[in-house]
Parts: sequence; structure tokens; C-alpha cells
Amino acid sequence: MLAEFDLIRRYLMPSQAPLPADGVALGGGDDAALLVPKAGHQLAVSVDSSVVDVHFPQDAPAFAVGHRSLAVALSDLAAMGADPRWCFMALTLDQRTFANDHAIHAWLEAFARGFHTLCQRQATTLAGGDVTSGALTIGVTVMGEAPTGHALTRAGATPGDMIAVTGALGGGAGGLALWQRGERDLQHPLLRRYLLPEPRLAAGVALRGLASAAIDISDGLLADLGHLRKASGVGATLDMTSLPLAEALESSLGRDAACNAALSGGDDYELLVTLPAENVASAQRALGKLGLPLTVIGQCSDTLGVKGIAPNLGTGWQHFNEGAP
Repeated sequence: MLAEFDLIRRYLMPSQAPLPADGVALGGGDDAALLVPKAGHQLAVSVDSSVVDVHFPQDAPAFAVGHRSLAVALSDLAAMGADPRWCFMALTLDQRTFANDHAIHAWLEAFARGFHTLCQRQATTLAGGDVTSGALTIGVTVMGEAPTGHALTRAGATPGDMIAVTGALGGGAGGLALWQRGERDLQHPLLRRYLLPEPRLAAGVALRGLASAAIDISDGLLADLGHLRKASGVGATLDMTSLPLAEALESSLGRDAACNAALSGGDDYELLVTLPAENVASAQRALGKLGLPLTVIGQCSDTLGVKGIAPNLGTGWQHFNEGAP
């Protein structure tokens, strides 16, 4: 097995040294990176942890684990309407789960390829990180920028604003259900939504100045709508018939389970936004240019709570919910 710093140089640093245009004055290899934000911009910073058998299965393809660990972190920048710039990765790797050194290197090569491929596609520079031994966990810190005063936040929705979502819902939960049934074909649209999610970064940027509030859907529509409602101090009325369901979701799970997955399943990484009614058409045109639909699913109200849904539906994923193992 490679020593820690050899492993970092071989797998976890970019194949090319960061350029000054990347905003990296000093990259990996020192005690800290030196970064140069753009003038007139605010820095958006978020950290996300992906833990084996919590956020992804033990036997998930390494390429997908690498992609997913970065994608779910970048999704937070998308919700802020921030342009991605830099990321840092802390990899905890359990060598005991591999048969031999060859298996470790094969896993690391595929993992790194998944991570770096998404970095390149989303113009994100890996500026540093750390490696240690333990249960497989990938901690990713992402940094992005938004023009000062123009970042999207959860607080900003007002009664009368429309509630909308990008893309389609329920694919993450549907993909997990299929994986648990033994489906392993990553070309299946639901498995791709679960293991290879796409952060809606371009959509977040396009919605700056149009949306009044935003959040990414990671814990489920109802749970994340609850976070936005609390921050904005509004209620909501949803139209269940308008929920855009992920491809193959209803045929795979049945109508009731598909609706529950869309409302409470989590792992969708779409954007949930509120916006004044007069901005809806402009927002839909802007996202249409990206090939992404924006569907109105309800409206904000001045009565706290959520109307329009059955009371027995779940509320979304919680790591420390009562009774959790």
C-alpha cells in the first residue's frame, strides 16, 4: 500500500497543477491552500460527509462514489446560486475491506476518476485534502462565489410566491429501492439519479435575481420545504397532481410509493425555489435554455404549515431521528 502522501499525490491531486486563473495562489502540498476570490464577490462555503452504508452502499461502484461525494456537496452551492471554484477532500479509507493492494489501487483509481471528472466538468479545482484510516468516509468542502448581495438563501420567500422545483423528483429514493432489490445497471435512469446525481449549478446561477429563496432537495421535498418555510416564516399549499416524477419511478414502485418517494425520499439534489408569480415565465425560459424544466408545485401562504398533502406521509430523512439505530 502507498504511504499517505504518495497516495494523495497519485490519486487525490489534479493531474495538472492549478493555474493562477483557477484562483489558487498555493495549492496542495503545504499546510494550507492560498485562494484568491474574485473582487466584488462573496464566498459560499459548505461541507458534506458521505459515509459508507449511510449515504451510499458498500458495494457501490468506486467511480460513482467519487462522483457522488462531490456532487452532493456542490449541490449546496447550486442552492446558493454560487459559481463553484474550489474543493477540499478528506478521505477515510478502510484498507481491511480490500482483498489486497491491487484491489485498493483499483478502487482508488476509479474513485479518483469519478471525483476528478466532475471537478473538470464543473470547473472546480481540488485545492487540498487529507487521507486517514477508518470506516470509508468522504468529507468534501466546497467553495464558490456569488456577486455580493446576489446569493440565494432560504430566507426570502413571502406569502403569494410560487413554489417550484427543477427537474423531477423521487429518483434518488427510487434508485435506492432498486439497488436494494439487486438492480446493478447504472444505465437505469433511477440508479443514475441515486448514484450519479447532477448538481444543478447552472440552474442556481440562472435563478439569481429571479428566485426569492432556494434550497437543494437532499432530505426530501417536505423536509427541505420545511427548512425553507422556517427560515422565511411562511406556510405552503402544495398541488400533489403537479409533482414531476422521475423517469421510470411510477412503473418501478407504483403510484403511491412513487409519490411518497417524491415527497419524502431524499437524495434528489434538485432545487426547490420560491419566486414571485411574475418571475415564473422568465425563470422557466432561463432553465429551458439549460434543458431543465422548472415546475410550479404550489404557493407560499401566510398560514404556517403545509396544506394539500395527506397527513400520513413521511417528513424526510433525518440522521438522528427518534428510534434510529
